[in-house]
Amino acid sequence: MGTIHQLVTAVGREQAKALQATPERRALVDIAAAVLEEERQDLGITYSGFALTALPHRRLPDDVPWERRGYRIRLLIEPGRLPVRGGGFRLYGVPYGSRARMILLYLQTRAIQTDSREVELGRSMHEWLDRMGLSIGGQTYRDIREQSCRIAACNLTFAWDDANGVGFSKDTIVKGGIHLSTANEPQQGSFWEDRVLLSDAFFNELKAHPVPIWEPALRHIQNNSASIDIYIWLAYRLHSLSKPTTVTWAAVFEQFGAGYSRLRDFRKRFIESLQLALAVYPEAKVEVDETGVLLHPSAPPIPERKIAQLYR
Repeated sequence: MGTIHQLVTAVGREQAKALQATPERRALVDIAAAVLEEERQDLGITYSGFALTALPHRRLPDDVPWERRGYRIRLLIEPGRLPVRGGGFRLYGVPYGSRARMILLYLQTRAIQTDSREVELGRSMHEWLDRMGLSIGGQTYRDIREQSCRIAACNLTFAWDDANGVGFSKDTIVKGGIHLSTANEPQQGSFWEDRVLLSDAFFNELKAHPVPIWEPALRHIQNNSASIDIYIWLAYRLHSLSKPTTVTWAAVFEQFGAGYSRLRDFRKRFIESLQLALAVYPEAKVEVDETGVLLHPSAPPIPERKIAQLYR
């Protein structure tokens, strides 16, 4: 994929597109060119556990838990209930898809930036989502409201396959709900009114194991949950490698293959999502062959000096 960025740099976007044989490849050139033109250096943060496991891509039945295994780590997400007006509780299923991932990214990034469990919602989150290409209104508003409730209701357990056992015990991501306006339209400025508290356990693990990512990259892939997962995985793995490392197709399938019964069906879709993730990560050096995915030591997606500034 690095050759596309090199080609765009050498001959320009339009000429690079003209050299591509398919509409899909021309679309990748557009994304790669847009990424090269980005001037913002906004830093995002996610927890390393989400680099090795992930949320589901599609909706599950509301009473069904979600379990995924990554490299020496397991994730269990269990549905939960939130109170409803007038009495009783509503069951919310497991959060899923790209919208849930983007909400979690905001909560984690703001918590690290402010070094506080308390995360501002309101206008701050509204503006961030707009900057990320998620203009609030209509179906987008309904999707974000639904995924916010699912995040607020669910319980998480991360477990490591080593001598330490469970990384942190079963807990929620946030304490209390993520309150969204229902009476007013979001464009009237009352989309979110409150702050939210991350749970102690989740906040502590996030501070101990953060993964820096480049926010503008995710803006270009914000509708593709599989590419978001792959991008975060590469951001976590590549810069820490000391030598080229092959991840076998069996291991890739175990981590990313939820929803596929056959490896050969999964491989085609994974490669498509990988190409999109690489289009927004110009520094990444990755190859694909019959044995698996070959990862080369690569620069992180955001300059080290920018990362260092966050922890001053």
